Amino acid sequence: MKTKAGKKVLLTLVCAALTIALSACSGGKADEASSQITIGIPQDVDSLDPHKAVAAGTDEVLFNVFEGLVKPDSEGNLNDAVAESHTISEDGKVYTFTLREGVKFHDGTAVTAQDVKYSLDRCADAGSGAPLVSAFSAIDSINVVDDKTVEIVLKEGDTDFLPYLTVAIIPESNQDPEGNPIGTGPYKFVSRTPQESIVLQKFDDYWGTPANIETVKLQIIANADTIVTSLNGGGVDMFARITQAQADQLSDQFDVLEGTMNLVQAMYLNNAKAPFDNEKVRQALCYAVDPQGIMDMISDGKGTQIGSSMFPAFGKYYMPELNDLYPTDIEKAKQLLAEAGYPDGFRFTLTVPSNYQQHVDTAQVIAEQLKQIGVTADIQLVEWESWLSDVYTDRNYEATVVGVDASSLTAAALLRRFTSDAPNNFINFKDPAYDEAFAAAQESTDDAEKTAHYKECETILAEDAANVYIQDLPSFVALNKKYGGYEFYPLYVQDFAKLYLVDEQANQ
Repeated sequence: MKTKAGKKVLLTLVCAALTIALSACSGGKADEASSQITIGIPQDVDSLDPHKAVAAGTDEVLFNVFEGLVKPDSEGNLNDAVAESHTISEDGKVYTFTLREGVKFHDGTAVTAQDVKYSLDRCADAGSGAPLVSAFSAIDSINVVDDKTVEIVLKEGDTDFLPYLTVAIIPESNQDPEGNPIGTGPYKFVSRTPQESIVLQKFDDYWGTPANIETVKLQIIANADTIVTSLNGGGVDMFARITQAQADQLSDQFDVLEGTMNLVQAMYLNNAKAPFDNEKVRQALCYAVDPQGIMDMISDGKGTQIGSSMFPAFGKYYMPELNDLYPTDIEKAKQLLAEAGYPDGFRFTLTVPSNYQQHVDTAQVIAEQLKQIGVTADIQLVEWESWLSDVYTDRNYEATVVGVDASSLTAAALLRRFTSDAPNNFINFKDPAYDEAFAAAQESTDDAEKTAHYKECETILAEDAANVYIQDLPSFVALNKKYGGYEFYPLYVQDFAKLYLVDEQANQ
């Protein structure tokens, strides 16, 4: 606490002496505690290389370490970041960026136009393993105009390409971005203990508004049953995306902030495996599953129903009318199953990552609802790493319950994955009409026309019953009352730099 003005000199000296003595006895623990926040996360990162990470939980951590030419804010705006300004040609083919003066990497070196070109080329390299390869295939050339200017030329005009340029800019000189991640963000990477923790430290030379808290320790808590204990016991100061039930068990040390997760929670179906290769079977499941019933059971009715692969934060692209495409109708569901050759129902395995309690809870309600039509869902809980390898990468599964987020503020970020040849099309969805509509959206430079094509894609996903769509989940964030500054974003990210100690803020 700061000494108030007007205190007597003698008292000040006594207090100072006591402070020194106490600090010596405690080893400076009070100062150490005030400069660190411990944040619980449900899984380890799948990669520290920002160009290869695929998990949403990884993106929300790396958001604090890396930045692109542009960067989203909590209002959904794309602001210049590593770039100071940009222009887009009238035909949407040429994007020109002027780099910001004084932007440094965490190793102290200055960001150059060549670093930008290297980073973007790396994401466009088909052999890089970068999830944005499909989007970056639209690039014809990346040109270094001068030391501070980079020009990106697209093969076809696309006025919706800017959100992809949030991709991380990294130094060309760093030959080991996985083992030694170096970015330009408000926090720099310090250390990682696999399956245990990640430590980030405030970057003092950050070009923008500096972080308020010196050290962020990310504590990995893969066992959802221990989240409340870790919070109430003082081991963790914050945990995002807890369940309603967990929020109800927290002590009065915590504020519970409420927002939305900004993702598409669904029972995702492997369209290449029987019986889910049959459209009537998929439609039957859609009629049998009651999204509102799920929301009532797991979050006291909170959440927003969705009928396709788009959530409300995307505004003009979101189609609430698709929520009514499959009203709960058990008899209709049974009829479709009979027509598909399954009059007595069937049995399947529903694979769910055990570290996400919301998805586990949803899967359990779905399993109960499907019993009404003679379908048995055997829930298989797996660790996150197994889910990523077996379900997402190898597509060796029948059905799963997860939430899919958008990597950038563009409808294409949610819809591209369902094109027939998309490397991240983990549900094996194939529909020529969908591919055609998506391609038309990409080629159009007229906003209304582009939006109409994206909505056509959403409608096809819903009518084909590609998945059993459920909701955009409510997001409950547990934050110790010692801290403030948490902001919700329209993307699946966490902005640690905005957090602050309430007492320190009050005394400034």
